[in-house]
Amino acid sequence: MSTTSDSRHFYFQVIDEIKRRIENGVYKEKQMLPSEFQLTKELGVSRTALREALRILEEDNIVIRRHGVGTFVNSRPIFSSGIEELYSIHHMIEKSGKVPASQYLSTDIVVPTEEEREKFAPLEVNELIKIERVRTADGAPVAFCIEKIPAQIMSIENIFKNDSLFYIMENYANKKIAYAVTDIEPISYHDRIFDILNCEPDQSLLLLKQIHYTENDEPILYSAHYFRPDVFRFHVLRKRS
Repeated sequence: MSTTSDSRHFYFQVIDEIKRRIENGVYKEKQMLPSEFQLTKELGVSRTALREALRILEEDNIVIRRHGVGTFVNSRPIFSSGIEELYSIHHMIEKSGKVPASQYLSTDIVVPTEEEREKFAPLEVNELIKIERVRTADGAPVAFCIEKIPAQIMSIENIFKNDSLFYIMENYANKKIAYAVTDIEPISYHDRIFDILNCEPDQSLLLLKQIHYTENDEPILYSAHYFRPDVFRFHVLRKRS
């Protein structure tokens, strides 16, 4: 790579060159890049320029740096969308061209906590159907889901009639989800979920906690979805008022 024919900062050239190598398959997903020493020699730049380029590439989720190990090419997400769009996970996976499925870990009737009673107010809830499952895409685990539905809305037997809870709610409970109020949290580590989703120890998860409502503002579903960030990526459209 020549650094004399372009007036831009050297690290911009490094970014372009590494991106080009990734796009051309020279560096593949999850593959470790050559060492900093080797890259500075190959690209003809200083270590300072290289490190700045790698920092920007990491911010853009193109690479991931693991302390004491090296820099790796990040996996491309199978689904990327504006977080203001409300899709079921089943639809997200299906839309990406992969086959969605569920591995049910548990399905129980539980007594709601006071906090959960407040979430579903003004609906009076005495029992909740609690579902724990792993969502898969082409057989690979990509999301861990905890979902809770007021038991008076539907029978627990209906849960297994389709992988999409949106479909089940609409077709077996006659409740159509219109919108959701979402809290977003990064999760740095969770031993059980990381093991289930086959995450790397230094990976983080994206947790979406949502209350789903009908068009009549009736709360009918609470969900906590833990997404692998190398599989799902969300963005937000923000406008000036």
